[in-house]
Amino acid sequence: MVLMANIFRALAVILELASGLLTIYKYILIAACVLSWVNPDPYNPIVNFIYRVTEPLLRRIRRYMPNTGALDISPIVAFALIYVVQIVVFDTAIYYLRTAFGSAAGLDLKGF
Repeated sequence: MVLMANIFRALAVILELASGLLTIYKYILIAACVLSWVNPDPYNPIVNFIYRVTEPLLRRIRRYMPNTGALDISPIVAFALIYVVQIVVFDTAIYYLRTAFGSAAGLDLKGF
């Protein structure tokens, strides 16, 4: 039973890591929004990295959105999707992995 609790604890840690990576992606998305206002040098490696990381997701979102002219609201939709994934999927799974399986094994995993 302790082995199963450790496996579920490892899964909870992996989910927390994935949630943290999505948080970092949100900061990169904010940077992309700010860069779209100032017209930076496209050959700058940092600017190039930010666009290469964010454009695939934003392009897919723009494909399904109506044309709003000069106003691009695809980053707002991306933020909403990331928050939904973090709250509904990751936080729920982490909660159940910590409580249900941890208490079934007789371990208190709420504080790790």
